[in-house]
Amino acid sequence: MFDSLSDRLGGVFDKLRGRGALSEQDVRDAMREVRVALLEADVALPVVRRFVDRVTEKAIGAEVLKSVTPGQQVVKIVNDELIETLGGEVHEGLNLEAKPPVVIMMVGLQGSGKTTTTAKLAKYIREKHGKKALMASLDVNRPAAQEQLAVLGTQIDVATLPIVAGQQPVDIARRALESARLQNSDVLLLDTAGRLHVDEALMAEMKAVAGIATPTEVLLVVDALTGQDAVNVAQNFSSEVSLTGVILTRMDGDARGGAALSMRHVTGKPIKFAGTGEKLDALEPFQPSRIANRILGMGDVVSLVERAAASIKAEDAEEQARRMSKGLFDLNDLRTQLRQMQSMGGLGMLAGMMPGMKKAKAAMAQSGMDDKVLVHMDAVIGSMTPKERANPALLNAKRKKRVAAGAGMQVQDVNRLLKMHQEMSKAMKQIKKMGGLKGLGAMFGKGGMGAAMPGLGGPGGGGMGGPGGGMGDLPPDLQKLLNKK
Repeated sequence: MFDSLSDRLGGVFDKLRGRGALSEQDVRDAMREVRVALLEADVALPVVRRFVDRVTEKAIGAEVLKSVTPGQQVVKIVNDELIETLGGEVHEGLNLEAKPPVVIMMVGLQGSGKTTTTAKLAKYIREKHGKKALMASLDVNRPAAQEQLAVLGTQIDVATLPIVAGQQPVDIARRALESARLQNSDVLLLDTAGRLHVDEALMAEMKAVAGIATPTEVLLVVDALTGQDAVNVAQNFSSEVSLTGVILTRMDGDARGGAALSMRHVTGKPIKFAGTGEKLDALEPFQPSRIANRILGMGDVVSLVERAAASIKAEDAEEQARRMSKGLFDLNDLRTQLRQMQSMGGLGMLAGMMPGMKKAKAAMAQSGMDDKVLVHMDAVIGSMTPKERANPALLNAKRKKRVAAGAGMQVQDVNRLLKMHQEMSKAMKQIKKMGGLKGLGAMFGKGGMGAAMPGLGGPGGGGMGGPGGGMGDLPPDLQKLLNKK
């Protein structure tokens, strides 16, 4: 989402890091470029002014300009201010300790993803907090809105309020409250109606429902792709109803990021969750420090580890560790890792979370490489016999031709896959105990994905970590973390 802003800021800070000393004018010139970058990212003007003024004031202090690494100091100040702008330290996302049923009221405009987000949140509450939830749709305006929530409820195994034709929102809210009490539900989620724009009827309806339901949480759902319009919507809602937080949807899209950076300042309320995909488990607590790190190209190792823990079964990880401790790594193991990468979000998502991999991600986009390469490699392995997967040495020229034809690929693709497996096999033999990041390190490193896709690692196919170096070119702190795994 923040790629454009990240690229612009990265260019500014590369100039600062390349200088041994900084003058006050150097800092002001850099902040002028930062101001332009933020405005181009669709950040609200008052937020830009406040951000630049605060950073400039701290950055021109004597302790910064006279420090040994003034450029790094300025980057740290920007990082700290980004975290503060995005909401500061993370607090508990939802207040679920009130007397049940705890009512969560979802509000927002039509098309923001409110109904799907309601289901995502219900699933999150059940799985992360162990609470019993009931969902109720109060949207009597949009055709099939109530039926949509019922279908989603079936998919995530969360109860929904039965539909009564012709019943109005306030009456539905009363019936939902009574049903939640009778069913001993811990949480009641009310999916209110949206409109194409903010109007008096929408606000009056929401206030009437709030008066009946007395919600503990009123969460505004806004689409991050709408940019500055999302900020305007948030401002209008916050002036009419007592919001407790914001949920930004489509944070995985190609929005410029202005909505996320402006929302806290405009509403005074925290961004509590971010929608990161279409699947019903693609909802994450909003972490300002992690978002700031991504914007500044520092990666997000913590989220990467969490994603690996959530996507990879413990027994699978243990089996992989057992085989690798014995130096075993055949094409079945490679296939398992390819599928794990797909379940964790694909190549682009993983590369964006790893420090030092920004250039790799750009190279992937430039070369047209996407997650289809994982599917293609999986197809090549699937076209092999069980004996060939267990013993790749059996693959002579005749067999390679058969495998390529079966997968709808070229013999060269089979050779690339086998070369990749050979390089990874060498690396895996050195691993005594593999963790999620360790396996990913080998996957992205020298001879890994770079060997499979020419040009990604620069001359010589050095892998995604940089020309010739693979994971060895990653920052020392990440390399130490990988070595501990």
